[in-house]
Amino acid sequence: MELIGITGKTGSGKSTIGKLLADKLNCKYINIDKIGHEATSDANISKKLCKEFGQDILDENKNIDRKKLGNIVFSNKDKMEILTNLTWDYMQNKLDNIISKNEDYYILDWALLPIVKYFDMCNIKVLITADDTKRKEEILKRDNISKEYLEKREQNTLDYSKFQYDYVFNNDYSKENLDFIVNNIFKRL
Repeated sequence: MELIGITGKTGSGKSTIGKLLADKLNCKYINIDKIGHEATSDANISKKLCKEFGQDILDENKNIDRKKLGNIVFSNKDKMEILTNLTWDYMQNKLDNIISKNEDYYILDWALLPIVKYFDMCNIKVLITADDTKRKEEILKRDNISKEYLEKREQNTLDYSKFQYDYVFNNDYSKENLDFIVNNIFKRL
Protein backbone atom coordinates (compact mmCIF):
# COMPACT_ATOMS: atom_id res chain seq x y z
CA MET A 1 0.00 0.00 0.00
CA GLU A 2 1.28 3.45 -0.92
CA LEU A 3 -0.13 6.72 0.37
CA ILE A 4 0.27 9.70 -1.91
CA GLY A 5 -0.26 12.94 -0.03
CA ILE A 6 -1.27 16.01 -2.01
CA THR A 7 -1.43 19.30 -0.18
CA GLY A 8 -1.33 23.04 -0.74
CA LYS A 9 -3.40 26.10 -0.04
CA THR A 10 -7.12 25.97 -0.68
CA GLY A 11 -7.88 26.66 -4.32
CA SER A 12 -4.45 25.57 -5.55
CA GLY A 13 -5.92 22.70 -7.56
CA LYS A 14 -4.89 19.82 -5.32
CA SER A 15 -8.33 18.19 -5.47
CA THR A 16 -8.48 18.35 -9.25
CA ILE A 17 -4.98 16.89 -9.48
CA GLY A 18 -5.75 14.26 -6.84
CA LYS A 19 -8.89 13.10 -8.66
CA LEU A 20 -7.12 12.99 -12.03
CA LEU A 21 -4.27 10.98 -10.54
CA ALA A 22 -6.67 8.61 -8.78
CA ASP A 23 -8.46 8.01 -12.09
CA LYS A 24 -5.14 7.30 -13.81
CA LEU A 25 -4.09 4.89 -11.03
CA ASN A 26 -7.60 3.47 -10.59
CA CYS A 27 -7.28 4.01 -6.85
CA LYS A 28 -9.12 5.55 -3.92
CA TYR A 29 -9.12 9.36 -3.71
CA ILE A 30 -9.75 10.73 -0.20
CA ASN A 31 -10.66 14.37 0.30
CA ILE A 32 -10.03 14.71 4.03
CA ASP A 33 -11.85 18.05 4.17
CA LYS A 34 -15.05 16.23 3.13
CA ILE A 35 -14.59 13.87 6.08
CA GLY A 36 -14.42 16.98 8.26
CA HIS A 37 -17.73 18.09 6.77
CA GLU A 38 -19.21 14.69 7.62
CA ALA A 39 -17.91 15.06 11.17
CA THR A 40 -19.84 18.29 11.71
CA SER A 41 -23.01 16.50 10.53
CA ASP A 42 -22.61 13.78 13.17
CA ALA A 43 -25.36 14.29 15.79
CA ASN A 44 -23.04 13.99 18.81
CA ILE A 45 -20.44 16.31 17.34
CA SER A 46 -23.10 18.78 16.21
CA LYS A 47 -24.45 18.90 19.77
CA LYS A 48 -20.96 19.55 21.17
CA LEU A 49 -20.33 22.27 18.57
CA CYS A 50 -23.59 24.01 19.53
CA LYS A 51 -22.69 23.79 23.19
CA GLU A 52 -19.28 25.31 22.47
CA PHE A 53 -20.19 27.93 19.85
CA GLY A 54 -23.92 28.53 20.38
CA GLN A 55 -27.08 27.80 18.42
CA ASP A 56 -26.31 30.59 15.94
CA ILE A 57 -24.11 28.16 13.97
CA LEU A 58 -27.23 26.25 12.87
CA ASP A 59 -29.11 26.81 9.63
CA GLU A 60 -32.92 26.88 9.32
CA ASN A 61 -32.97 23.04 9.28
CA LYS A 62 -30.97 22.83 12.53
CA ASN A 63 -27.85 21.58 10.73
CA ILE A 64 -24.40 23.08 11.22
CA ASP A 65 -23.94 25.97 8.79
CA ARG A 66 -20.26 25.71 7.88
CA LYS A 67 -20.02 29.37 6.84
CA LYS A 68 -21.42 30.53 10.18
CA LEU A 69 -19.06 28.19 12.01
CA GLY A 70 -16.21 29.37 9.78
CA ASN A 71 -16.88 32.99 10.67
CA ILE A 72 -16.24 32.05 14.29
CA VAL A 73 -13.25 29.72 14.00
CA PHE A 74 -11.27 31.13 11.07
CA SER A 75 -10.43 34.34 12.88
CA ASN A 76 -9.53 32.73 16.21
CA LYS A 77 -6.84 30.05 16.53
CA ASP A 78 -8.13 28.91 19.94
CA LYS A 79 -11.62 28.36 18.55
CA MET A 80 -10.16 26.59 15.52
CA GLU A 81 -8.35 24.28 17.91
CA ILE A 82 -11.62 23.56 19.73
CA LEU A 83 -13.27 22.66 16.42
CA THR A 84 -10.34 20.41 15.55
CA ASN A 85 -10.46 18.68 18.93
CA LEU A 86 -14.19 18.03 18.56
CA THR A 87 -13.96 16.60 15.03
CA TRP A 88 -10.53 14.94 14.79
CA ASP A 89 -11.36 11.57 16.42
CA TYR A 90 -14.24 11.08 13.99
CA MET A 91 -12.03 12.03 11.05
CA GLN A 92 -9.13 9.87 12.16
CA ASN A 93 -11.35 6.81 12.73
CA LYS A 94 -12.87 7.23 9.27
CA LEU A 95 -9.46 7.62 7.62
CA ASP A 96 -7.99 4.66 9.47
CA ASN A 97 -10.95 2.56 8.37
CA ILE A 98 -10.56 3.60 4.72
CA ILE A 99 -6.84 2.92 4.47
CA SER A 100 -7.11 -0.35 6.41
CA LYS A 101 -8.55 -1.85 3.21
CA ASN A 102 -4.92 -2.12 2.09
CA GLU A 103 -5.33 -1.29 -1.59
CA ASP A 104 -2.29 -0.53 -3.76
CA TYR A 105 -2.63 3.26 -3.68
CA TYR A 106 -4.55 5.92 -1.80
CA ILE A 107 -4.51 9.62 -2.67
CA LEU A 108 -4.85 11.81 0.45
CA ASP A 109 -5.86 15.41 -0.28
CA TRP A 110 -5.96 18.04 2.46
CA ALA A 111 -4.59 21.52 3.07
CA LEU A 112 -3.77 20.51 6.67
CA LEU A 113 -2.14 17.19 5.81
CA PRO A 114 1.36 18.30 6.96
CA ILE A 115 0.21 18.67 10.59
CA VAL A 116 -1.31 15.22 11.06
CA LYS A 117 0.15 11.73 11.38
CA TYR A 118 -0.87 10.75 7.84
CA PHE A 119 1.70 13.12 6.36
CA ASP A 120 4.55 11.07 7.82
CA MET A 121 2.86 7.90 6.56
CA CYS A 122 2.85 9.15 2.95
CA ASN A 123 5.25 7.42 0.59
CA ILE A 124 5.07 10.36 -1.79
CA LYS A 125 4.41 13.95 -0.71
CA VAL A 126 3.27 16.48 -3.29
CA LEU A 127 2.86 20.22 -2.77
CA ILE A 128 0.71 22.14 -5.24
CA THR A 129 1.29 25.89 -5.43
CA ALA A 130 -0.49 28.56 -7.45
CA ASP A 131 -0.42 32.29 -7.99
CA ASP A 132 -2.27 33.80 -5.00
CA THR A 133 -4.37 36.21 -7.04
CA LYS A 134 -5.55 33.51 -9.44
CA ARG A 135 -6.02 31.04 -6.58
CA LYS A 136 -8.26 33.46 -4.68
CA GLU A 137 -10.29 34.16 -7.83
CA GLU A 138 -10.83 30.41 -8.23
CA ILE A 139 -11.97 30.08 -4.59
CA LEU A 140 -14.42 32.99 -4.81
CA LYS A 141 -16.02 31.45 -7.92
CA ARG A 142 -16.00 27.87 -6.62
CA ASP A 143 -17.22 28.48 -3.07
CA ASN A 144 -19.49 31.48 -3.70
CA ILE A 145 -18.09 33.33 -0.69
CA SER A 146 -17.24 36.96 0.03
CA LYS A 147 -13.71 38.35 -0.07
CA GLU A 148 -14.01 39.04 3.67
CA TYR A 149 -14.87 35.41 4.41
CA LEU A 150 -12.00 34.24 2.21
CA GLU A 151 -9.58 36.50 4.08
CA LYS A 152 -10.73 34.96 7.39
CA ARG A 153 -10.14 31.49 5.95
CA GLU A 154 -6.70 32.54 4.73
CA GLN A 155 -5.67 33.52 8.28
CA ASN A 156 -5.30 29.85 9.19
CA THR A 157 -3.35 28.86 6.09
CA LEU A 158 -0.23 26.84 6.75
CA ASP A 159 3.20 27.95 5.66
CA TYR A 160 4.41 25.06 3.50
CA SER A 161 8.13 24.33 3.48
CA LYS A 162 9.01 23.06 0.01
CA PHE A 163 11.77 20.95 1.55
CA GLN A 164 9.23 18.57 3.10
CA TYR A 165 7.99 17.35 -0.27
CA ASP A 166 9.13 14.91 -2.89
CA TYR A 167 7.53 17.02 -5.61
CA VAL A 168 6.45 20.64 -5.84
CA PHE A 169 4.35 21.73 -8.80
CA ASN A 170 2.96 25.14 -9.68
CA ASN A 171 -0.57 25.00 -11.07
CA ASP A 172 -1.51 27.60 -13.68
CA TYR A 173 -5.01 26.02 -14.04
CA SER A 174 -4.57 25.12 -17.71
CA LYS A 175 -5.50 21.63 -18.88
CA GLU A 176 -1.98 21.17 -20.26
CA ASN A 177 -0.43 22.05 -16.91
CA LEU A 178 -2.80 19.73 -15.00
CA ASP A 179 -1.95 16.88 -17.39
CA PHE A 180 1.77 17.63 -16.99
CA ILE A 181 1.56 17.46 -13.20
CA VAL A 182 -0.52 14.26 -13.12
CA ASN A 183 1.68 12.53 -15.70
CA ASN A 184 4.86 13.48 -13.84
CA ILE A 185 3.58 12.07 -10.56
CA PHE A 186 2.32 8.96 -12.33
CA LYS A 187 5.66 8.31 -14.06
CA ARG A 188 7.49 8.45 -10.74
CA LEU A 189 5.36 5.78 -9.08
